[in-house]
Amino acid sequence: MTAVFWSGAGLVLATTLMGGGEDPPDNAHGPRAAAAVSAAPSAPAADEPATREPAARHLPRSEPTRLLIPAIDVDAPFTDLAIGSQGRLDPPPPHNTNLVGWYAEGVSPGERGTAIIAGHVDTATSPAVFARLGELDKGDRFRVLRADGSKATFVVDEAESFEKDDFPDERVYADTPDAQVRLITCSGAYDHAAKDYTENLVVFAHLV
Repeated sequence: MTAVFWSGAGLVLATTLMGGGEDPPDNAHGPRAAAAVSAAPSAPAADEPATREPAARHLPRSEPTRLLIPAIDVDAPFTDLAIGSQGRLDPPPPHNTNLVGWYAEGVSPGERGTAIIAGHVDTATSPAVFARLGELDKGDRFRVLRADGSKATFVVDEAESFEKDDFPDERVYADTPDAQVRLITCSGAYDHAAKDYTENLVVFAHLV
């Protein structure tokens, strides 16, 4: 299975956020190290040997249409995210409080591999879709509605915040043999000088 690689200052995830009554950061950043994000899996070569282990549970590729997280009252549509001209993943529109984005050239939620879903924690005027993401606990479930009519249900494995200067790219973005999702937003203190939050909150989850 392949992965998309790029370099530069990092990934812009859903990080155009507001802090403490100040204006929103001009260009808040996600992880600063180069990162690898799972790409859509390709079909195995004809001469590729069959695995001896049973295939992990996963669904065929299908675009996500809506994210439902009952535990934190999230019911939000998706928008596609792409890598911009600076080699970073563009964030969702900065002033939409109820919208999540997914890396559309990568793995779709439910597909084998690691799907990336990003959302704002707040905007210039109010809390946003992932304002309560840190309240999720191990065992909480959420669903992704998909364009093919299927529903992918995920269970939370863990949630952890990481310093942006020491972001574990491999742990978060590396490809996986089963269907997993990362929900990502900003967290930590707001650095007024850098116009950026100091951490990223990542929720790790797998398909059930």
